[in-house]
Amino acid sequence: QVQPVESGGGLVQTGDSLRLSCLVSGRTYYPMGWFRQAPGKEREFVAATTWSGETTYYADSVKGRFTISRDYAKNTVFLQMNSLKPEDTAVYYCAARAVLDPDTVYDPARYGYWGQGTQVTVSS
Repeated sequence: QVQPVESGGGLVQTGDSLRLSCLVSGRTYYPMGWFRQAPGKEREFVAATTWSGETTYYADSVKGRFTISRDYAKNTVFLQMNSLKPEDTAVYYCAARAVLDPDTVYDPARYGYWGQGTQVTVSS
């Protein structure tokens, strides 16, 4: 079993930075992803990393602004978010899956383990 727990959300202003953390218990050497869901919208892919951390994937909307990384010693996956925009406002979820297929990295249905989410609000 894998249990992700997110933290680090909050209220920030446009242009600010925020770092989300995802503490993973259980089997920690899983590929991990970050997703987000704004009110009235579907859950969308943000970023993902292989279990080794050597390969990362990003949504076009966050590429160049967000960085996903992992610290094995702390069993934690991070999402560093820079140059935040009001459209980044959403509940951010951390998710794990047993095998990362590059063709389906963007599909939330392929991730079997989810955290409870953390709210990020970016004011204009």
